[in-house]
Amino acid sequence: MNYELLLGPLLGGAIGYITNDIAIRMMFRPHQPKYVFGMRIPFTPGIIPKERGRIAEAVGSSISENLINREVLEKNLLSPEMMSKIGGGYDRFVARQKVNGESLRSLLCHYLPAKDLRTIQDDSSTELATLIHNRLADSDMGDRLAHAAVTHAIGKMENSLLGIAFNADQFVRLLAEPAEHLLAKHINQMISSNSEEIIRNLVSREGDTLLDTPVCQLLQGHDEQLAQLRHLLLDGYSNIITTHLPKILSTIDISRIVRDRINDMDMDEAEGIILAVVSKELRAIVWLGALLGAIIGTVNSFF
Repeated sequence: MNYELLLGPLLGGAIGYITNDIAIRMMFRPHQPKYVFGMRIPFTPGIIPKERGRIAEAVGSSISENLINREVLEKNLLSPEMMSKIGGGYDRFVARQKVNGESLRSLLCHYLPAKDLRTIQDDSSTELATLIHNRLADSDMGDRLAHAAVTHAIGKMENSLLGIAFNADQFVRLLAEPAEHLLAKHINQMISSNSEEIIRNLVSREGDTLLDTPVCQLLQGHDEQLAQLRHLLLDGYSNIITTHLPKILSTIDISRIVRDRINDMDMDEAEGIILAVVSKELRAIVWLGALLGAIIGTVNSFF
């Protein structure tokens, strides 16, 4: 057997394999420049460590311009599939709540601590009571109540036997204006002094009643409102994406974030990430080098 015919392909294949493997390794290593007698050894550091700044700049610009931009994000975030997922999620949540026997308070405690819920309830009750109290204090509520009370009293007196027999209604009419003024004064004082606490206690009790009501009971008979809420949810989501997404992207420098992340990344970590993505392709290049070397070695064996 003529071993010389096999030597060329084997030697060529080995050379192709080794040179390609070394070339790929030199893309990443060494991570730092190497020196001999004060002179930097050529091809150190590796291509990727040496050009990391330029690569980071290019990758950051490419991602911000082609992958994470307004058009791409809007297309995906407002796609029919995404809208269907959001609507489906809402429908499933509502369906679960329609048979949910736990109280509204218990449901909300799944998402925030009971202490925070109580704080929100107390603050809301106080703010609402203050708002109603201020509106009542600034209005002519006392005058209107006093006028209604005096008018009702006069009407009762006119229709009573005492009013018909002794014309007492005329006497009452003479006292109506000062009585109405005095009554209005007392009502206004009562509103100013006591209404806020009364309203706060009333609002707090009604809030407790609402929070202690089963969720399924609260949703009964409100299918139309739930459908409208679904529509508002999807419209609100679409409006947020179309209106606020450009503002968000304008305040976030995606290119800089990517560039800084690559530059701050340890080279061992960067190498691991790249190899995890293209290790199969890089290995194919090594074996392709072996194949080409073997072919060249075979040709040389015949010539």
